[in-house]
Amino acid sequence: MRQWLRAQFRSVYERVLRYEITGAPSHVAVIQDGNRRYARNRGSDATDGHRAGAQTTERVLDWCSELGVDELTLYAFSTENFERPRVEREHLFDLLEEKLYEFADADRVHEDGVRVRAIGDTERLPDRVQEAVEYAEHRTGDYDAFTLNVALAYGGRTELLGATREVAAAVERGDLDPGDVTAATVEDRLYDGAVRDVDLIVRTGGDERTSNFLPWHANGNEAAAFFCTPYWPEFSKIDFLRAIRTYEAREASWRQTRAKRALALVRALGGEVKEARRVLDRLREHLPESIEDEGMDERPVD
Repeated sequence: MRQWLRAQFRSVYERVLRYEITGAPSHVAVIQDGNRRYARNRGSDATDGHRAGAQTTERVLDWCSELGVDELTLYAFSTENFERPRVEREHLFDLLEEKLYEFADADRVHEDGVRVRAIGDTERLPDRVQEAVEYAEHRTGDYDAFTLNVALAYGGRTELLGATREVAAAVERGDLDPGDVTAATVEDRLYDGAVRDVDLIVRTGGDERTSNFLPWHANGNEAAAFFCTPYWPEFSKIDFLRAIRTYEAREASWRQTRAKRALALVRALGGEVKEARRVLDRLREHLPESIEDEGMDERPVD
C-alpha cells in the first residue's frame, strides 16, 4: 500500500511540475555522477553502475525531446577518468563503444534527426572507441534537429588551453593579427562545429560543483546550475523537471534585473533621447506588475 501511495504521489507531483514549466532551455549539460556509488550501495561492481547509468541517459534523451531541448551534452569520460583502475577503464571503453554504435544505428535517432558528436581530446581514447566515434558522427552528421554531445577524454582547462595554443600559432604564422583576436576567434577553435551556450548544468550524486565542465559556454553564459542527491542511475523525470524549473526561475530573475537596469537608464536619458518613450513601452511588456508598482510607471519626457 505504501509503495502504491508513493507512486501515486510521484505521478501527481510530476504532473504539477510539468504544468509549472512553460518552456525549456536550449542547451542542457549533465555531469553524470554516482554510478560507482550506486553500484557499491547494492553490493555490485562499478560495471553494473555504469550500465545502469547508460539506461538513464536514454531516458533523459526522451525527456529532452518531449520538452523541446535542442542540445544535450553528457560528461561521459573526463581526463581524470584515465587514472581509474585498468579493469574499470576498459569496461567504460567497452560501454562507450557499444553505445556509440547503438545510437548511430537506432531508428529513433534517424527519425528524430539527432546529430551525435564527441567533444574532448578523443585521440587519447583507444582506437576502437575512436572508430565508434567516427562511425556515429558520420552516420548522423547531416542532422540538425537535435544535437547530442558526448564529452570524452574531456577537461575544461585542456579545452581552453588547446584553443589558446591554436590562436597563438596562427598569430605566429602571420595568419592572424593579435588585434583581431575576439571571443569568436577562440570559440571557433574549441570544437568542430558550433556549440550553443549552455543554459543549464545538472549534476547528480550530491556534489555541488561543476568540475570545470564547458567553462567557455557555461560560465560565460552564467548558466543556471541544479545539483541533486540521486546517483545518476536513480535520476528521475521529476529530478529533470525540477532542474528545468530552476532554470526558468533563474531566467525570470535575470530578465527582471536586466529590465530594471535598462528602465533606469531610459528614465535617466528620457529628456534627451526621443526614442526613450517607445523603448520604455517595450520594456513594460516584459515587466511584471510588481515592478511597475515600484514607482516605475513614470514616462520620460519627450
